[in-house]
Amino acid sequence: MRAFALALAMIAAPAAAGVPGEARVAELARAAMTQTGAKGLAIAVIDDARVVSVQAFGNRNAAGAPLTTDTVMYGASLTKPVFVYTVMQLVEEGRIDLDRSIAEYLPRPLPAYGNLDAYGNWGDLAGDERWRKLTPRILLTHSSGFANFAFVEPDGKLKFHFEPGGRYAYSGEGLILLQFVLEEGLGLDLGQEMQRRVFDRFGMTNTSMMWRANFADNLADGWLADGKVEPHDERSRARAAGSMDTTIADFARFAAGFMRGDGIEASSRAEMLKAQLPITSAAQFPTLAPEAAPGKRWKQLAAGLGLVTFNGRQGSGFFKGGHNDNTANTWVCLEIKRRCVVILSNDVRAEAAFPGLVDAILGPSDLPWRWEYPSLPE
Repeated sequence: MRAFALALAMIAAPAAAGVPGEARVAELARAAMTQTGAKGLAIAVIDDARVVSVQAFGNRNAAGAPLTTDTVMYGASLTKPVFVYTVMQLVEEGRIDLDRSIAEYLPRPLPAYGNLDAYGNWGDLAGDERWRKLTPRILLTHSSGFANFAFVEPDGKLKFHFEPGGRYAYSGEGLILLQFVLEEGLGLDLGQEMQRRVFDRFGMTNTSMMWRANFADNLADGWLADGKVEPHDERSRARAAGSMDTTIADFARFAAGFMRGDGIEASSRAEMLKAQLPITSAAQFPTLAPEAAPGKRWKQLAAGLGLVTFNGRQGSGFFKGGHNDNTANTWVCLEIKRRCVVILSNDVRAEAAFPGLVDAILGPSDLPWRWEYPSLPE
């Protein structure tokens, strides 16, 4: 991994140069696959908020069917910023306030809802009134105090580990709670709202928050770290934390539209990218690890809304990753010249190549990759 990362870093484009052409991106992608053993990789490049390159390489399944730019892949946590984009439209419409307690939107106290299979067991919070301190902003900055998900707790129960708003600690559970507030409190259907407000707007015809039967015609299975194949899940519920299926072509349309500011007000986009909360952890996972000593923190990192912001030699940028046992995704953007790289892979082994690939396309980003991927070399 070290040799490959260094090799790509040496060929990274200088900040002032333009993004490389399709042939060069293809060369870099194939080299990454050779070095990591990844079976499938898809890359999109955005320059001046326009999609300038969308390519796919390798296989979508063990039978050797080709991965194409329209192959349906698991979006994983790239779902989260798309969810936040939807939430910001609701904020603009006055339907929800980022800083109002979720208690003001729910007909009943949160613990009274008990165990809801589609969401979580809010009854676990009975007797702890700190749930009333939760706001949409706190949930979207991953500062709820929850673990990533309740099922990772030793007893499987949802609980607060610190005061809401106290620090950044990644929590998909927090976004699921905000989804519950929108659906129970405002009477919305998240899947329908995201379809109308995002997927239809950007022509994302092969993207959905739930499984569609027609996805089976061009679907990516995944490869685990040990090289075994795992079938693509057929998700039956919309989950704000990560149920989106998409394609590289579709997500590139959203990424370019976000850079242009399409569909939301400039103030809403700025709010998503504002440094809302310093990040004090040495790494993103495990989520509830102790805060790093002040001198060992990534000073350029901060929580935005559903995104992580950073600063480097090319100025401000943001990123969001997506991961499970057979999925490796990343979306990295630099505000200067409105440039982005989107990488979707149906092979988790591809993650080792992401730092070199991104910097080879965007130029040195100074993104603190070891916060996202602690196993990378220093």
